[in-house]
Amino acid sequence: MPLLQSNGVVLEYEVNGSGEPVLLVMGTGADRRPWHLHQVPALVEAGYRAITFNNRGIAPSTGGAEPYTLRDLAGDVAGLLEQLASGPCLVVGFSMGAHVVQQLLMDRPELVSRAVLIGTTGRTDTMRRAMREAERLVYDRQVDLPPRQRAVSTALENLSRATLADESAVRDWLDIFEYAQPTGPGGRAQLDLELDAEHLARCAAITTPCHVIAFSDDVIAPPHLGREVAQAIPGCTFEEVAGCGHFGYLENPSAVNASLLKHFS
Repeated sequence: MPLLQSNGVVLEYEVNGSGEPVLLVMGTGADRRPWHLHQVPALVEAGYRAITFNNRGIAPSTGGAEPYTLRDLAGDVAGLLEQLASGPCLVVGFSMGAHVVQQLLMDRPELVSRAVLIGTTGRTDTMRRAMREAERLVYDRQVDLPPRQRAVSTALENLSRATLADESAVRDWLDIFEYAQPTGPGGRAQLDLELDAEHLARCAAITTPCHVIAFSDDVIAPPHLGREVAQAIPGCTFEEVAGCGHFGYLENPSAVNASLLKHFS
């Protein structure tokens, strides 16, 4: 895959299709590949040029050795857009990636024409802070969780009640999660990227047309926290997709794709 320099790091990226560009920003510890299961094919079929990339610290992108901030990641995205898009671009962010997009809209709004924020929040509440602290403790204490235990925890945190009750589906998901590699140093740095107390209030200054997609069974980014973001950003629209957990863009991709394409059109 091609590489480019942006904001002091080297980013791996991929471009598919032609037409108006859409940049997709992934969440904590993940590379760009999940976008290619459902969102990239739908965007290409709809006539867009889909751009995916690995955030700094997610190999082969560089920059994971030192601590970094959401503003650093937003700067990486800005540099990428300046090189790959000739004008304001459509942007999609998932989870941490949606936080990066929010920061981009505050710092460099001229680079984005419309944005979709999937599985997002505007603040860190007590439960979400405790979940993140637990993840950091497991990593920092070098706890070697058995792959099956890691898979079960990932499934409980990210899948819907309907999927967890589906014998065939949950077996497939557990197998996928069991063979997934644990997050490395770059992903560990992303675990420190908590939103500060004033972030939600600053969202009121965002003027770019935005759309928030939340998932009914999401325990990482519950719908009420996503709705807060939509209410904070002037003119932002909101949609809650039923029967999905945090990985709703994979559990019900047709609903998610229809929602983001409607906003872009």
